[in-house]
Amino acid sequence: MFMGNDAERGRGTRGRRWRAAAGVALGCCALFAASTAPAAAHGGTSGRAERYVSLGDSYTSGPLIPRQVDANCARSDSNYPSLVARQRATTGFQDVSCSGATTEDMWRPQGTNGPQLDALDRDTDLVTVQIGGNDVGFGSIIATCARLGVQDPAGDPCRRSYTSSSGIDQLTLTIARTAPRVDRVLRAVHARSPHARVVVVGYPDLLPDDGSGCFPSVPFAARDFPYLRDTEKRLNLMLRLVAAVNGAQYVDTYGPTRGHDMCKAPADRWIEPLRPAAPAAPAHPNARGEQAMADAVLRTLGTRR
Repeated sequence: MFMGNDAERGRGTRGRRWRAAAGVALGCCALFAASTAPAAAHGGTSGRAERYVSLGDSYTSGPLIPRQVDANCARSDSNYPSLVARQRATTGFQDVSCSGATTEDMWRPQGTNGPQLDALDRDTDLVTVQIGGNDVGFGSIIATCARLGVQDPAGDPCRRSYTSSSGIDQLTLTIARTAPRVDRVLRAVHARSPHARVVVVGYPDLLPDDGSGCFPSVPFAARDFPYLRDTEKRLNLMLRLVAAVNGAQYVDTYGPTRGHDMCKAPADRWIEPLRPAAPAAPAHPNARGEQAMADAVLRTLGTRR
């Protein structure tokens, strides 16, 4: 429906990619070892200014972090793409990330923000992409688990809510169904900017990596903390391997932010809880979290602070 001028590479190739990505999300980790995808083409700037385009959702745009420069998309000029662009002295920088974006918003406008893919062209040198969280349903999952957690703080009502009568975890299935959507985005990026270095950015550590909880500060039930942690890890694994299938690089932001999740004290956390103490949206990175993600991207690009 939203293909535009991004030609498909044949139904057989598409089907293989989609099945591979879905298998990854369901735990088919053998694909990682077996992948023979070529390395991404890293476009050179040939002495001219680097042209960098940032695509993504609210984890990219940085809602409520000062200074907000786009009210429609809740976009900050201190989000990680802006920090990366400044560190690399990028003069041809365009950030079209937008809060609430899904993979479909790569092809359609969000209010005053045009289709994100429209920012790309054949002269683009670098593209960062952080997308998929809203396709999986981050917001609704957090709301559901918080509501259920208050009712059964010692149990795992959220996990049970997302488990079908046949014992299938619905969030794992949703991640699998999101894989071909991310795959389609990356193929469109390559089609529009064939010489660009394409980097897929994962999501940071939102909850304690050891599975501990912090009810009522974060009102999830005790045994739902490890369940939600593992769900985010599955999402990041899917993004990592869909990136590999498409010859893109993956940036791990989970590892570098481990220990700075929303359960930590205000002085130590880089992700704000559901009632933020620092300027940031609930369950989103604050300014330090955006800096940590910028550092991870810069390390991948070979540019250090």
